[in-house]
Amino acid sequence: FFFFNDTATTEIYTEQIVGSVRCVQETDISDSVGAARLPGIMTLGYIAAFDESLAMGIIASKGIPPLRNALVKEQEDHIKAAAAWSLGQIGGHSADHARALAEADVLSHLLAVYKYPHSSEDLKTKARKALKSILQMCSHLPALDPLISEAPEDILTYVLHQFAKTLPNDNEAKKKFVMSEGLKKIQEIRASPGSKLRTYIDDINQLYPQEIVQYYSPDYAATLMKKLDDYNGGD
Repeated sequence: FFFFNDTATTEIYTEQIVGSVRCVQETDISDSVGAARLPGIMTLGYIAAFDESLAMGIIASKGIPPLRNALVKEQEDHIKAAAAWSLGQIGGHSADHARALAEADVLSHLLAVYKYPHSSEDLKTKARKALKSILQMCSHLPALDPLISEAPEDILTYVLHQFAKTLPNDNEAKKKFVMSEGLKKIQEIRASPGSKLRTYIDDINQLYPQEIVQYYSPDYAATLMKKLDDYNGGD
């Protein structure tokens, strides 16, 4: 067995990161796709899983764009799945890691392949796991806003959990959630009573005055009309 000190180990992995990113980038530039990219994609995922500082090194080495490119543009689902897995390994360490992926628009692309009806089951599974891993660490709410309208219930639960955790401690974010129509959107969600999704919606609603929540409820206009009818009937 060979043992390396921390400095030596870091240097070895740094060289592997740079080489793997270059491999994925070079095959992208030369239009050589498919299996030629797979070793680099997998290597980045294994390195990222090993240590959060190495995962941050991948981000610093601009490893996210080529992985996202592979997820979007590769024709073979098993290569897309490898890219999804590697992105999940990178983004699942901390809020900083997750934010880097969110700002690179990785979440929307993972969601797209997860929802695509012709994606293989393996691709869907890895995309879902990557989404879960990243979302559970992501406190960058602006990147999560668009997912409220697009995500299926199993993914939406993780999205709204982050809002329920983050909004209570950020008054500015609470205002932005209203301005972005996030509060309105969650009133339109039909969540089953007792579900985690219902719990998170209720937790978020409790952060706002009841009048504001009612204003954004889908049946608000009908409620007003009923009050008007009752009032006129009373005359």
